[in-house]
Amino acid sequence: MRVTTEIFVSALIRRVFGEGGFAAVLRRGAAEAGAVFIVTRNRAGEATLYGPAPQAAYAPDSAGGRLFAPVGEKLDQQSLDERLAREQRFDSDIWVVELEPGSTALGDLVDITRP
Repeated sequence: MRVTTEIFVSALIRRVFGEGGFAAVLRRGAAEAGAVFIVTRNRAGEATLYGPAPQAAYAPDSAGGRLFAPVGEKLDQQSLDERLAREQRFDSDIWVVELEPGSTALGDLVDITRP
């Protein structure tokens, strides 16, 4: 069974802070089932945006967890805002969480796949 988006995001934020990083909810969506988008930034300020992975990326025997895939890399702020606006027009219930995971790799916090 899949946990609600609100619980998933809360747990993710607690874990990031527990590992010495920083996290902020930039946009709060539907508590039960909103899609989650994760923003990370490199030292140059360029953003990488991760979104829900396509269904084809899930293994047939997956336990129902959330899987993320990069949907934009090396984005400046304007490009990031435009991409998130497009996603929000498609689904108004999205969540946007910005993470600075500190010394923990993002892949240790969430499951990431590459298309």
